Amino acid sequence: MRKLNIGLTDEQRQGVINLLNQDLADAYLLLVKTKKFHWDVVGPQFRSLHELWEEQYETLTETIDSVAERVRALGGYPVGTMEGFLKITTLKEEGGNIPTATGMVARLVEDHEQIIRNLRNHVDQSSENFHDEGTADFLTGLMEGHEEMAWMLRSFIEGEEIQSDGSQTPRKTKTPVGA
Repeated sequence: MRKLNIGLTDEQRQGVINLLNQDLADAYLLLVKTKKFHWDVVGPQFRSLHELWEEQYETLTETIDSVAERVRALGGYPVGTMEGFLKITTLKEEGGNIPTATGMVARLVEDHEQIIRNLRNHVDQSSENFHDEGTADFLTGLMEGHEEMAWMLRSFIEGEEIQSDGSQTPRKTKTPVGA
């Protein structure tokens, strides 16, 4: 087998491969949760959430494939089992209960935000610790994708009235009795 000669040491490549495998595990668990909520959602927002989550799990599937291919391009092997994913993910698996639609959205927002924080850290590590600007750029693109998905989900649970100029309407406060 020919040794990789791409300007990174074996240690640098292995460092980013480890980061990428954690990102792969997080994305895979998020995919499973998104699919489960897609199947189980009920209520007045069923159709819109069902369709949004279908779009998101399709995007996550493409993301997962891209991360695994990046690992291979660096000469590594992606984690590929649920056991392996569960060992290194930073997300929590969804237990046996089925939350409300709003609860599902909130949990997915939390997961996307956790992944965004991880990716921010992994971008820095890829660049500063491992001198792999290619992986740093790749991870930045993944982070931007998760930021957009989180924003779309967050929009479902934010209840502020917005004016046409983009400003928020101030919340009315209740006047205390006897004031």
